[in-house]
Amino acid sequence: MLTDAQLQATLETLIDDNSGQPYGAVWNVVADDSRVHVTLTLGYPAQKQQAQLEAKIKDLMADARNLVLDIDFQVKSQATQGSIPGMKGVKNIIAVASGKGGVGKSTTTVNLALAMAKEGARVGILDADIYGPSQGMLLGFEEGTRPQVREDKFFVPPTAFGVQVMSMAFLTTKDTPLAWRGPMVTGALMQILTQTDWDNLDYLFIDMPPGTGDIQLTLAQKVPVAGSVVVTTPQDIALLDARRGIEMFNKVNIPVLGVVENMSTHICSNCGHHEAIFGDEGGASLAKEYNVNVLGKLPLSLAIREQSDAGRPIVVNAPESDTAGIYQSIARKLGATLASQQNEQTAMPIIGMSDD
Repeated sequence: MLTDAQLQATLETLIDDNSGQPYGAVWNVVADDSRVHVTLTLGYPAQKQQAQLEAKIKDLMADARNLVLDIDFQVKSQATQGSIPGMKGVKNIIAVASGKGGVGKSTTTVNLALAMAKEGARVGILDADIYGPSQGMLLGFEEGTRPQVREDKFFVPPTAFGVQVMSMAFLTTKDTPLAWRGPMVTGALMQILTQTDWDNLDYLFIDMPPGTGDIQLTLAQKVPVAGSVVVTTPQDIALLDARRGIEMFNKVNIPVLGVVENMSTHICSNCGHHEAIFGDEGGASLAKEYNVNVLGKLPLSLAIREQSDAGRPIVVNAPESDTAGIYQSIARKLGATLASQQNEQTAMPIIGMSDD
């Protein structure tokens, strides 16, 4: 039977699957002859990993005592690019981007946000695709949904599955195209971002439009972004455009937290056969080139498309599926990567004056 100190020391050397590094001094162990109470305190949410960690700890204990595991977390505000002040009600903003359209960025955004919420975080989504907003449909909002207004100034974001959402889809109709020039589009983005009454979010995911144009530059210059995720497919043309997206984020000092390879393999709905119809390991080669992580690889699956179109994303509609499990893993790895950044946001110094 291990002593408390021995078990704690062993747990500190245990590798965190989400960061790839030892957990370190984030454990607290209190035990007696019949029970071991372990508390794990992380900088990111990981509640869906409870059963997996309990099994690992029981193996380390190698005795018959009962195990009680509590997983706590505290998400901190991370540093952002330049000297842009933080946003009220939001700890960390994460941009989800792609170099080109059609790679499943919006579907990835919504499932990633829902997965992060299932891990225990307070999460919001801003649909920054002003011309073609899709988050309203993906989350099953009824046509004509409008945000409430507080003090004639602030939008109160509608919620779906516990996630706060703001989109131009709530301010226009699906039959009304926005024939706006660049300044109007960027003005609309800043308005719905800064005039939305976000309620104590750990993470705000921004579903970016494809490309590297006005919206992306406005985001880099005016919005305090803690990090970004680049979504791509293994196809060479998609990787080419994803590379431009990574280069853009590097130039504006927004960390790329990782790459998500979407449509990695096609899964036959009849026999379950996997086939890499868009190429193999393209996301891995891109991540290696820019020294970032592959957060996860998602299949080209009929279920993802059908459930997204129905407004019931797979993370909430089929939470026990293999694909939902991949999204949960990506969410934890994303949270761990952001938490591991050493340049945490710190308070501005207070300058005092005296006659001395």
